[in-house]
Amino acid sequence: MTIALRRVTADDWERWRSVRLAALAEAPAAFGSTLDDWADAPEHRWRARLSIPGALDLLAYEGPAAVGMASGVPGDEPGTVELISMWVDPAHRGRGVATDLIGAVAQWAREYGAQSLDLSVMPDNDAARRTYERNGFVAADEPGDALPDGRHEVVMRRALTAERGHQQEAGTP
Repeated sequence: MTIALRRVTADDWERWRSVRLAALAEAPAAFGSTLDDWADAPEHRWRARLSIPGALDLLAYEGPAAVGMASGVPGDEPGTVELISMWVDPAHRGRGVATDLIGAVAQWAREYGAQSLDLSVMPDNDAARRTYERNGFVAADEPGDALPDGRHEVVMRRALTAERGHQQEAGTP
């Protein structure tokens, strides 16, 4: 079956909510937020999450079911965009959903004018790190946020300027 990506807005908060809660329940160690942080969140908090200025929020669908999610948000540094809230339902992993989501966020980031797409991943999340590496990310030199156990998240980066130049050379916009 084909994967369809749909951009969501604050008006789609209930659809986003169901996928985000599934992600937090299935992979509690993969995110900075917890299921307890969001399980009873009121509507206005969900709407606010989907109203980050300049952000792109996507849900991936296979048929009528949402099977993944990802967001791109403007980074702290000029010329950067961050990939956040990335998750694919375990029953749909290994089928290109993550690659589709990452590709869509990367394309949006290039159009946004970003030179790099950054993300943070837990240091022991080897499967996610391999997925990101397959999609052009490399570990950055700087440490990510500190974790309660003293470790740091791993910052990974995908350069977009080379991609933009390659696309132009190939004759695509």
